[in-house]
Amino acid sequence: MFEKMQRAFWKALTPDLIVDEPKVVAQPVSGLAPDIVAALGGVDNLKSQQPVALTRVRVELRDVGRMDRQALNVAGVPGVMRLDDGVVHLITGLQA
Repeated sequence: MFEKMQRAFWKALTPDLIVDEPKVVAQPVSGLAPDIVAALGGVDNLKSQQPVALTRVRVELRDVGRMDRQALNVAGVPGVMRLDDGVVHLITGLQA
């Protein structure tokens, strides 16, 4: 707490000397098993993910060609719905 107050004080006195550090929020791959992420082409291939319902996860991919449907089936994803613009719905059942 003291450090925050001291930093704010010095920033007020010398605004050009203390650079604001942008807060980077990492997109976690929570909720998806590592083997599902690998079957989707890896973490770097994921743009976004969000649960749509209890049984579906909406995933936006950078390159849909890197997705491996066989590996998704092995990982426990019984269905895959491929939509436009790299959007894929993973039908996971209740175990996502």
